[in-house]
Amino acid sequence: MKPANFRELIPLLHRAGVDFILIGGGAASAHGVARTTFDVDVLCARSGENLQRIINALRDFEPYPRGAPRGLPFLWDAATLKAGLNFTLSTTLGFLDLLGEVTGGGTYEQVLPFTIIGEIYGMPVRIVTLEKLIQLKRAAGRPKDFEVLSELQALLDERNKQAE
Repeated sequence: MKPANFRELIPLLHRAGVDFILIGGGAASAHGVARTTFDVDVLCARSGENLQRIINALRDFEPYPRGAPRGLPFLWDAATLKAGLNFTLSTTLGFLDLLGEVTGGGTYEQVLPFTIIGEIYGMPVRIVTLEKLIQLKRAAGRPKDFEVLSELQALLDERNKQAE
């Protein structure tokens, strides 16, 4: 498995005007964690307009449910996105997790107050705060989330120490 292509996926979503929050391993990297992540995790607003922007942005990059056998009926349109909530996708640009809700945080609108604007590849990107990312990782409870928690907590402790 190769790392996610942040260099293309993040600018693509940004240029399309998609309302999203970078979470997961990408947010951890943005906060300073030195780990490789294999997918781009974004929490997206679920408005009809935003879903259509996502559809338009990714249409040419062959989005398909990750892990599903090829050939299954999968229609890439706003109705499909609206009917589901969270999509783990394989694209020609790499793995992308489009989330309508995240465990321990809720929807885009619920997580929005816990974000900062960071610069990624020269463009402003909304990123979940370090404190909220720690909460999300704890709530997810997967072994890979627990592995990164100590590093995230050490970063937070260091930032708090510097702020004193």
